[in-house]
Amino acid sequence: MRHRHLAGRVLAGALAVVALATLGLAGCGTDEQALPDNRMDADPPRPVGMQDPAVVPTGPAASSGSCNPRASLRPPGTLPRPRQMPSGSAMARIVQRGRLIVGVDQNNYQFGFRDPLTGQLTGFDVDIAREIARGLFGDPGRIQFRAISSADRIKVVKDGTVDMVVRTMTMNCERWQEVSFSTEYFNAGQRVLVTRGSGVRSIDDLRGKKVCAAAGSTSIRNIAEKGTVPVSVVNWTDCLVLLQQNQVVAVSTDDSILVGLAAQDPNTEVVGPRFSDEPYGVAISRESPELVRFVNGVLARIRSDGTWTRLYSRWLTSLGPAPAPPVARYRD
Repeated sequence: MRHRHLAGRVLAGALAVVALATLGLAGCGTDEQALPDNRMDADPPRPVGMQDPAVVPTGPAASSGSCNPRASLRPPGTLPRPRQMPSGSAMARIVQRGRLIVGVDQNNYQFGFRDPLTGQLTGFDVDIAREIARGLFGDPGRIQFRAISSADRIKVVKDGTVDMVVRTMTMNCERWQEVSFSTEYFNAGQRVLVTRGSGVRSIDDLRGKKVCAAAGSTSIRNIAEKGTVPVSVVNWTDCLVLLQQNQVVAVSTDDSILVGLAAQDPNTEVVGPRFSDEPYGVAISRESPELVRFVNGVLARIRSDGTWTRLYSRWLTSLGPAPAPPVARYRD
């Protein structure tokens, strides 16, 4: 019940932003000029950063040799004890600083969002990040979150703004050329969110139609390849608002994200089969392979001790009963 309560509050927050934007359109002047425009043809407000049509990224860069995006670096046989990290390692620098800095989402209900009752970031991704902090410090609270957009995920890892990104980030061979990843901690697939009764049953019904996805996501390229007219926004909640305003016909991204949007608006539904494979990994700098191995050790622990299943059961039962955790694959 608390998740439903939170969902309503999350949606209310998104709609409040739209309402404020609408009021702002009234402008200043005489009382008569300040009256809202109630004409049916008045343009609804557009989210900041919206692109219609979206800029579609080019195809994946060619990679030398074979690439398995799920294969990461093998963890050490035994993880160092909290606060006792190897000298000179990325982990030791983080412990010396006193906090782990992680890029997360704040608009993805169930994965990374602000709890309206506490103001704190929470969700499945956020809890995965807390488990990594627990491994480093023995304290899951030794963490600083930075809310970032999909488009900024690689940038903030490469420029050192964050130690890592845990933000529903799909591992693929193109991204492996810019950052390193942990082993897979969640598996998703792209589907479609539409208004109930729309008649849309799959992505194939949306050729030539406007479909929303977040800028910088693999979803933009996927829907463009399906013949839709992609519309991009900064945050997924903006996509939901555009769907509610009939500015787009559908939203399309990973089903893990779509079920969170559907939970915020019961007049929407997720339809169609998956048409992509989206393995999520923790993004880490290529300059810190020892940190990749450490994170993989933490993920191995939470798979084996039941923590992964507990976190899934806390946040993601709308996707169905908890499956087995994703199997770790290593390249060495």
